[in-house]
Amino acid sequence: MWTRAVNAAWIVVAGVVAIAPAAFADDGEGDGWHYASALTGIPQYPQDFSRFDYVNPDAPKGGELKLSATGTFDSLNPVPYGGNKAIGLGLVFETLMTPSEDEINAMYGLLAEAFSYPEDLSSVTYRLNPEAKFSDGEPVTTEDVVFSFDSFKKLNAQYANYYRHVTSAEATGEREVTFHFDETGNRELPQIVGQLLVLPKHWFENEDGNVVHDISASTLEKIVGSGPYVVDTVNPGSSITYRLNDDYWGKDLNVNVGRNNFGTVKYLYFADLDVAFEAFRAGTFDFWVETRAKRWATGYNFPAVKDGDVTREAVPNPLRTAGIMQALVPNNRRAPFDDKRVREALIYAFDFETINKNQLSDAYARDNSFWFGTELASTGLPKGEELQILNSVRDLVPPDVFNKANKLPVGGTQEEARANLQKAFELLREAGFERQGGKLVNSETGEPFAFEILLDNPSLQVVVLPYVENLRKLGIDASVRVVDTSQYQNRVNDFDYDMIWELWAQSLSPGNEQFNYWGSQSADQPGSENYAGISDPGVDALIQKIVFADDRDTLVAATKALDRVLLANDYIIPLYYSRDYRIAYWNTITHGEFPEYGLDFPAGWWSTEAE
Repeated sequence: MWTRAVNAAWIVVAGVVAIAPAAFADDGEGDGWHYASALTGIPQYPQDFSRFDYVNPDAPKGGELKLSATGTFDSLNPVPYGGNKAIGLGLVFETLMTPSEDEINAMYGLLAEAFSYPEDLSSVTYRLNPEAKFSDGEPVTTEDVVFSFDSFKKLNAQYANYYRHVTSAEATGEREVTFHFDETGNRELPQIVGQLLVLPKHWFENEDGNVVHDISASTLEKIVGSGPYVVDTVNPGSSITYRLNDDYWGKDLNVNVGRNNFGTVKYLYFADLDVAFEAFRAGTFDFWVETRAKRWATGYNFPAVKDGDVTREAVPNPLRTAGIMQALVPNNRRAPFDDKRVREALIYAFDFETINKNQLSDAYARDNSFWFGTELASTGLPKGEELQILNSVRDLVPPDVFNKANKLPVGGTQEEARANLQKAFELLREAGFERQGGKLVNSETGEPFAFEILLDNPSLQVVVLPYVENLRKLGIDASVRVVDTSQYQNRVNDFDYDMIWELWAQSLSPGNEQFNYWGSQSADQPGSENYAGISDPGVDALIQKIVFADDRDTLVAATKALDRVLLANDYIIPLYYSRDYRIAYWNTITHGEFPEYGLDFPAGWWSTEAE
């Protein structure tokens, strides 16, 4: 699953969800056509289901939803790599399939009504819904699907990496598109293809093939999509408003009943989260995701909360299907971070317990796995099938994984902090560093150990600055630079940093996306989420075992093995996460019962001012 930690951005942005291995449900028509897929067993909903159980079919339509975003935007084109795409484009564009939020990774038809595949899984064919059309009235065609696939793969580094095993797409019938794979037996690939975002070819090229709008370029023109909303007004860099399309082709589709209720959805851009929160307090927008524990504990005593106009909820649901790893990430492409001893020393220098108590109101737990809080997290020593998998790659992984459980250093007291810093210094000395005049320098070159921690959110400094102070005790000159979101993303895309703060929200059904996170091929691929720059044959081999796992037990074992190896290599400095998702919202909006695995926001919510 591709996910970044941005306040409320996950709400409407179309993402790619990995769902392998899966089971496929027949549509009853024979010829191997399937209307849905699920992680295990059969989908919860039969082919003729009328709506998702968790929606309110009588939710009123209308009213306005006002949301916030940070930074700026300069494009409505979702395809090209780079730039700052407007938030909310998932309201305008649709995918072939769409998930339900009361099942783990179950997918149902949206633009496509069914799919089929050969026994060896060398390809998948999607059959388009004959009713599907774009907001300008033009039908969604096989040409649109092929054009979209080719464009994303050619022009977007992330998609190119994600679809690297999908070699081509071709129209194989009036409403059928076949995607060909370069390997067989990978049960994830049909589902990956189902998450393809479909764009209107005719908006970019006319019938003669001449360019109308450049697919490779940024644009602020009101781009056409097939989704429930259309772009209404655009104020570059400051706001964007989406309007519900009264002529939306899929408004009566079973996956949409009771959803897409707001008449307009407006995003207001702010310079940073602190400014945005003050705007929320003032009622400038309706919904807020709280990321700061101290503010959650002490910052909601304003009149609107006391009067009941603002509701606060701590919801665990959205996190039940994700393993969270939040971390400081050194760039292993650069010295001295390419030395494991240095990376381990940097972990010893981070005193989580003290920071959690003094800066975070003791509200968090330490991340100790890339699948923190799930059955996929490695624990203790490897055993059973996990051990068998690790033995198969024994020569490619650290020896410690077999006889040493992953355990992060514990601080919190002066004695523990002192011992951890002493251990850090010993590791740094082994790596070729020594103190000179209070500074840590390379013993051979005399070059000081200095680096920059790059952030895009000033509020993170409350955690980073105590860490910087600990590093200074070791003689390391660490500095902090806070830049705007646009500059941050550009630098991250180009791997232009020493250390950054990032978060991965891992699917309970990991698959091909792991190559994008940790695979050697993505280490130097601009725009990948291999932030650490990991290039390791052992890691690559374990990802392969995840992708080709024959059953759930093997998938779990292989994932635990990968988790264990990633942790053993000390690629990142684990931070912390809350198992509660903290939200606040004004009484201008409301919701029904939350689905088991999400908030269904904003699709399943509605305006209290609508009739």
